[in-house]
Amino acid sequence: MMMKYKITLEYDGTNYSGWQNQKNAKSIQGTLIHAAQKLFGPDVDIQGAGRTDAGVHALEQVAHLSVSKKMPAVKIRDGLNDLLPANINILKVEEAPTTFHARHHAKARSYIYIVSKSRTAFGKKYVWWIKDPLNIRQMRTTLSVFKDFHNFASFADKRRDKDSSDMVLISHISLSERDDLIFIRIVASHFLWKMVRRLVGILVEVGRGNLSKADVEDMLVRKSDIPAKFTAPPSGLFLEKVYYSTDKFVAPDALGIRRNDKILPVMMNRKIGK
Repeated sequence: MMMKYKITLEYDGTNYSGWQNQKNAKSIQGTLIHAAQKLFGPDVDIQGAGRTDAGVHALEQVAHLSVSKKMPAVKIRDGLNDLLPANINILKVEEAPTTFHARHHAKARSYIYIVSKSRTAFGKKYVWWIKDPLNIRQMRTTLSVFKDFHNFASFADKRRDKDSSDMVLISHISLSERDDLIFIRIVASHFLWKMVRRLVGILVEVGRGNLSKADVEDMLVRKSDIPAKFTAPPSGLFLEKVYYSTDKFVAPDALGIRRNDKILPVMMNRKIGK
């Protein structure tokens, strides 16, 4: 009989090809499977709630582990962490029903993107530095364009999941500032490939004064190639949380300061959130 465990983990995706296992590249999923096989033997399977891209990080990714042996959850957590590199950390392991699926049962996901208004040596892997002045008011005003249920075909890279729907429900989108950092947080039913990075890239162009709110509205009405030209780099993107039906939803803004502490413990000699 196969046992199933729910794993919550964090990782720095800088030196990985992304979440998904690949034959000729180092992935988060592949690294986890390799560690689990050392702990349990070859008969293991690990599936994640979201396929983060190369260079993208996670504060609370969720995966399920299927194995043929039962083991105490805390022993799995500690055993995997002993076998994993320092840039992947298992936060929690819980026994789960055999029917649980990390991706299929997820109800919503939240991402944070961090833009820095100043150059940084220590935080370069975790932000997108924009040296141009940005009109934050215009960027905030444009956020409302993306809220609710829309066709995000203009913001998707269809080379993956070609047959999937481009309709996405964004339940929350916000922009907050702390010192020289801009935090863009998005909560949605699901995300299309490169959708968040292209959305952020367009918001930055609005902040630069190169695009208007009306221009962005048009991108949701008619397919446009413009967002692809302004795709933000992966360095500033974090998968913040995966929500399931049993989770109590907390407004993302209420989580902001605590999670900002976790994102950048060392950043421009500031203590974020203190």
